[in-house]
Amino acid sequence: MASPCIDVCKFDDETGWCLGCGMRRKDKKLWKKDRDTRPDIRAALPARLSALAASGNRVGTDAKGRKHD
Repeated sequence: MASPCIDVCKFDDETGWCLGCGMRRKDKKLWKKDRDTRPDIRAALPARLSALAASGNRVGTDAKGRKHD
């Protein structure tokens, strides 16, 4: 399973979620170490990105190179 990381790596201060892919720092470490956690991590990401967008953040590739408010 390919990583959902899109090399944005900017994290929301409140949630700790990456604005690019939705993973937390802990998720990124687990992704590399424990293949069994990958489906659960990937399943959580769409809802996280939607929540970040709903709170006014730029997400996905739109977050690259831009600061969030």
